[in-house]
Amino acid sequence: MNLTLGFSPCPNDTFIFDALVNGRVDTGGLRFDPVLEDVQTLNEWALEGRLDVTKISYGVLPRVADRYALLEAGGALGLGVGPLLVARPGLDRFDPATMTVAIPGRDTTAHLLFSLAFPGAAGKRFVVFSGIEAEVLAGRADAGVIIHESRFTYAAKGLVKLLDLGEHWERETRSPVPLGGIVARRSLDAAVRGEVDGLIRRSLELANADHRARLSPYVRRHAQEMDESVMRQHVDLYVNDFSLGLGEAGHRAVETLLTVHRRLNPP
Repeated sequence: MNLTLGFSPCPNDTFIFDALVNGRVDTGGLRFDPVLEDVQTLNEWALEGRLDVTKISYGVLPRVADRYALLEAGGALGLGVGPLLVARPGLDRFDPATMTVAIPGRDTTAHLLFSLAFPGAAGKRFVVFSGIEAEVLAGRADAGVIIHESRFTYAAKGLVKLLDLGEHWERETRSPVPLGGIVARRSLDAAVRGEVDGLIRRSLELANADHRARLSPYVRRHAQEMDESVMRQHVDLYVNDFSLGLGEAGHRAVETLLTVHRRLNPP
């Protein structure tokens, strides 16, 4: 059986899926066709039901849960991993009523966490995550919500942090931050979904054993930010025990996010 598999080119995803898509995991009768896209594109494709297995932002999970089932392995969830609200120096306070903010996609978890902190924000602009720093630096947005590698590069580029949206989430909910998870079509047999889940876990186990000391060429080739230390920080922050399996604590965090989503997006 051939399955399309979507994930982002960010180091945490390529680190996790490297062994699976590059022939280092025995996949039995399953074959995977990898598709690498930014997370908002993957969110939009999940809404269309385009891929068999895909990374998504947890922010879009409520809208696709009827079509896709959440897997245990391969996601990003934890403490101290949330998006940051940044601006040019000199802006002491973000005024959600009058200022514009660049956000990495309407259905991203970053947007959900920003909305929890600033429910009345009016000037939202949705931009591909890799372009947000440039939008703020050029003055096209007063502030920006940054994710992925930008968390480690914004200060060197001349931006300052206004608020750690992950820390705000943790204070408000007393829960880890569920950033992104892996889902599979519900139309796939449950046994196939379970097999895929196990293969993703095995791929990450191999990555942990082989590449924690050095990053593979596959991770390097796809990274937006090519500095070795940035890629290393990215993997070390976003790939953790929750990536091997959500477990009870992870599922509670996801349920918390779904509750917050319903509160912020009433019918």
